[in-house]
Amino acid sequence: MSIKTATLAGVATIEIARPEKKNALTIAMYEAMAAALEAAVADPAVRAVLITGQPGIFTSGNDIEDFMARPPAEGPEAMDSPVFRFMRALLNCVHCDFVYVSDEARLAMPFTSLGLVPEFASSLMVPQLMGHARAAEKLLLGDAFTPEQAVECGIANAVLPAGEVVAHARRVAERFNALPPGAVRESKQLLRGPQRNAVLEAMRTEGERFTRRLRSPEATEAFQAFFQKRKPDFSKF
Repeated sequence: MSIKTATLAGVATIEIARPEKKNALTIAMYEAMAAALEAAVADPAVRAVLITGQPGIFTSGNDIEDFMARPPAEGPEAMDSPVFRFMRALLNCVHCDFVYVSDEARLAMPFTSLGLVPEFASSLMVPQLMGHARAAEKLLLGDAFTPEQAVECGIANAVLPAGEVVAHARRVAERFNALPPGAVRESKQLLRGPQRNAVLEAMRTEGERFTRRLRSPEATEAFQAFFQKRKPDFSKF
């Protein structure tokens, strides 16, 4: 199974376990992660959720071959797909409160280079965190950035040695066992609640455009170039 789950000491762990494919996410993996998040939210014994990958890789993003074979429905119906079910489930955990990255990590948001648009409300949240100028570099040009830049930009909490990331994240997650759960829940709601509707609306708008662009000639060229290991040619568009 490409998604492993376990609950221990109040922490529900969701592990992306497909290292042979650089943890590329399939539709089935999104379904499994959505179900695991929903179960964690419903379980009163769970005080925190930890999402992790494999040594050397968190995830390389969507499995392009799987997405081409089974793309989400186009238009408003896209919100019923496993991908968006996962997004809603993660949003119900208030997105991600803490993000820890390896000092060996390489991060990028290459939506436009694939003929796509941002997803998961990143067109709203990334500019809020980074400011417009730096967000444009990351979302329009797809520029890669370092773990240190991720912390500086406000999308990660800390950079840690590769072998210490998961253990540190677990220690932070387990701290919630000693905190009053009601106070934590209400504080999380206050932190994120004011823009929850804006995030949902951004997810819906992005989702409609993303699924439409999945079927666009530009995306087709980008995906074919990826599989053929060549540089895409967008000069004809």
